[in-house]
Amino acid sequence: MPDSGDVRRVDSSPRSDVDSQVRVYGVSPGKGEQPAELVSGFLEATTSDEENFATAKEYLTRGASKDWDPFAQTTVLEQAPDVRVETDPGDRDGNSKTVVLSGKRIATVDAAHAYRPDEERYEERIHLTLRGSEWRIDGPPPGLVLGESDFQRIYRSVNKYYFAKLGPDAADSRVGDQVLVADPVYLRRRINPVTSTVKALLDGPTDWLDPVVSTAFPAGAALGRDTGKLSLDDSNSLKVRLSDQAAQISPGRCARMAAQTLFTVQDLWEGSDEVSGVRLERQSGSELCALSSDAARAYAPDHVIGRPQHQYFVDAQHRMVRLSDDEDKPRPVPGPFGADGAGLGTVAVSRDERDAAAVSEDGRSLYVTELSSGAERGRVRVHSQGGSPEHGLTAPSWDGLGGLWVADRDPQRPRLLRLRGGTGQADEVELPTLDGGRITALRMSADGTRIAMLVKQDGHTTLRLGRIERRGTADHPKLSVRALHAIAPKLQDVDTASWAGDSRLVVAGRESDGVQQLQYVETDGSPADLPEVPGPNGVETVAASEDQTRPLIAETRENGIVRLLPNTDWKTVDEDGSGPVYPG
Repeated sequence: MPDSGDVRRVDSSPRSDVDSQVRVYGVSPGKGEQPAELVSGFLEATTSDEENFATAKEYLTRGASKDWDPFAQTTVLEQAPDVRVETDPGDRDGNSKTVVLSGKRIATVDAAHAYRPDEERYEERIHLTLRGSEWRIDGPPPGLVLGESDFQRIYRSVNKYYFAKLGPDAADSRVGDQVLVADPVYLRRRINPVTSTVKALLDGPTDWLDPVVSTAFPAGAALGRDTGKLSLDDSNSLKVRLSDQAAQISPGRCARMAAQTLFTVQDLWEGSDEVSGVRLERQSGSELCALSSDAARAYAPDHVIGRPQHQYFVDAQHRMVRLSDDEDKPRPVPGPFGADGAGLGTVAVSRDERDAAAVSEDGRSLYVTELSSGAERGRVRVHSQGGSPEHGLTAPSWDGLGGLWVADRDPQRPRLLRLRGGTGQADEVELPTLDGGRITALRMSADGTRIAMLVKQDGHTTLRLGRIERRGTADHPKLSVRALHAIAPKLQDVDTASWAGDSRLVVAGRESDGVQQLQYVETDGSPADLPEVPGPNGVETVAASEDQTRPLIAETRENGIVRLLPNTDWKTVDEDGSGPVYPG
């Protein structure tokens, strides 16, 4: 034990994932506990690893124990709530008390396990009554109330997977309709994690994502009766028995169901335990279908990402150059964008690295060409009347379906455009009201269902995520961005962002009165379960790949283009370059 040094605060339940066998259990109420002490014991019991919170319910009256639903919602506070007894003028006989919980709320998790940032002052009243000689709670809070450290210890983020609704774009998609989209939820780490994850998948997508995805599982499908704890068998295969609603599913549809299941559960195991396949069964135990991990590659979420071979940026001569992981010096790309006098400002590369898009140095013109010798620059695909790079076109972005996206920042006519196939018709995308804000940058998800945008408003720039809804016909598609919401709420200003996974982005920004930091955030607004990146100074643009094995690359004010290879520090690769990107 240390016998000297500074006094440091220790949270009541520090986060630790080292020993998954450690379990936390609540303590039953003691005799003669007073209201504040009893409520504190109740809150501590709700942080236990008991499946149905049996100990926590001992703090409640019999009626409240039956009515209280701990899974209705979870309120996440910055710290464990403060507890104080409130004077009740109507309590003349001393048989009832009111205890107030207070603190700073940072998020809520709803009954469908969806996380939502929600920073507000929190206050909740809990009513107690005297039962014989002992106090018991007859008015508990709705759901659970947890400090952030307890929440991180108890819960983990899990991606469920559903198929994208491509609507009028389905026929033109380069990857067909096998596009899986990640839907992050928070589930308890140690209470039947595989079973609860499959149940969450069967329950369907979260409300935010639901309009743009579908599930192959039939309505009402659930785990079969008497399903125990799901786990891998000796061959690392997962068997899932389903209710009768799935009994007559066709083999093709069943394969899609199995693909959703496999990719949803695959990250629950660490190390060498990888899911080798999924077998779906009828209630009787007969096989519906089986899908091996090799066969599942046809449905893999990274199918739309491609396998990026290079990083790209614009050099001091305003040409497009590229760099592979084992190269130290960039080389001009083949084709007109790599030629002298290209005059480029920002660039983007298709996911298969065959085509490139570039905005001219003055921000007015968008060109698209092939990355091959002998290709021609061609005509201007989009023209902006903004009059300056700041009020012209943003850096473009490709989705994995073949669509090219760009925003025109012309103050007189701001708009978001999608070019079909990269070179086809420019369809204007309907935007929600930004209340005086304007788009300064954008990045499309590979699956084409989500768009991350930097929006400047009232002198601050925030990162917002919207879903892409597709309606209309193939000849006349109607695209719109809906349900736009901030996903890095703690950052007062966001300088740059890039997709870094199926449901993850890397962001450079700063909190109020803070310094710039480089961090990962999830698409639901929760902090990623990854350490902050030791960022270089003055990051202006950051680029990451959804393939999380690839290095980060960034543009900085002091050192130009820098790159972070595995197990190394940031190293400069071009002192005068700008606008680094991965394919996408």
